[in-house]
Amino acid sequence: MKAGIVGLPNVGKSTLFNCLSNAKAQSANFPFCTIEPNIGIVNVPDPRLERLEALVKPVRVQPATVEIVDIAGLVKGASKGEGLGNQFLANIRETDAILHVLRCFDNDNIIHVDGNVNPIRDKETIDMELQLKDLETVDKKLEKVKRASKTGNKEAQKEEAVLLKIKSALEAGVSVRTLEFDKEDYEEFVNPAQFITDKPVMYVCNVDEGSAATGNAYVEQVRAAVKDENAEILVLAVGTEADINELDSYEERQMFLQDIGLEEPGSSKLIRSAYKLLKQQTYFTAGVKEVRAWTIDVGATAPQAAGVIHTDFEKGFIRAEVIAFEEFSDLGSEAKVKEAGKMRVEGKNYVVKDGDVMHFLFNV
Repeated sequence: MKAGIVGLPNVGKSTLFNCLSNAKAQSANFPFCTIEPNIGIVNVPDPRLERLEALVKPVRVQPATVEIVDIAGLVKGASKGEGLGNQFLANIRETDAILHVLRCFDNDNIIHVDGNVNPIRDKETIDMELQLKDLETVDKKLEKVKRASKTGNKEAQKEEAVLLKIKSALEAGVSVRTLEFDKEDYEEFVNPAQFITDKPVMYVCNVDEGSAATGNAYVEQVRAAVKDENAEILVLAVGTEADINELDSYEERQMFLQDIGLEEPGSSKLIRSAYKLLKQQTYFTAGVKEVRAWTIDVGATAPQAAGVIHTDFEKGFIRAEVIAFEEFSDLGSEAKVKEAGKMRVEGKNYVVKDGDVMHFLFNV
């Protein structure tokens, strides 16, 4: 699962990517410096994993990860191929969620592609380009569906009605993710089309250091603008995060954070938020050889969770032994959990909860 960082040129995308992945995407003060999408595999910060490590004392620890893609800056006309438009749109289509970076700080030394700072205009520029691309997709689909619909094909008529609803919304500047559909219609007609504006989105308000803890007037404008969207907002001082990354010791980094009123780096919050945005959650396996966080979809069953370790575990699934993380943490060991009668045995229909500590029994 991939989350793509998007935004206009010079809003802080590549600097943010560097903070998240410690990869060094070129972050220069001009548009299009990041031409190929840079991809980073980022560990998901999770205090529960640290707690399990302290209790079990394993040989190694393996955190969950999320894939972050830094995509070249988009400009007006991208849907018609302006700038790196076609490449941008192809790259963004391949991601599963969007981290939309908006510039919410003033700095005369950093050029704005449109001459002045206005996060709402910037958001609308990108929204419009993505909506125009989705409109192309709808129109192509409608051409085919209308022919079948005219012959009386009931399925085609249902699809035509859904596509016309989407077309009408896009023409009014409304993204697909804000629309409501019957579950069946969504699964059959909307989801397979991979509309760009249907992807879950988080707006990352890039602020100055003084606004890192509380936000600023630009952030309030963004909150008001997206209140009706199904979207999250995160406030982050990207330049400050980059400075924190340069410090050598954990203690120095913590002191810096305290000075600006933060308990943890904003980048940690962002990674966890991206993980949730992708509808991912974590379960753990905990043994002396390894304590590990495994990534599964929200709503996954015990056999599906087992299949993430190995397909044979899913095929031959018998049952799962499950401990809630809180009980493992409170009681201190698997043995004490068993003594207290807190280990549960679950079957094929069990829906895994975030934080479950699991052990699978299977037979191949």
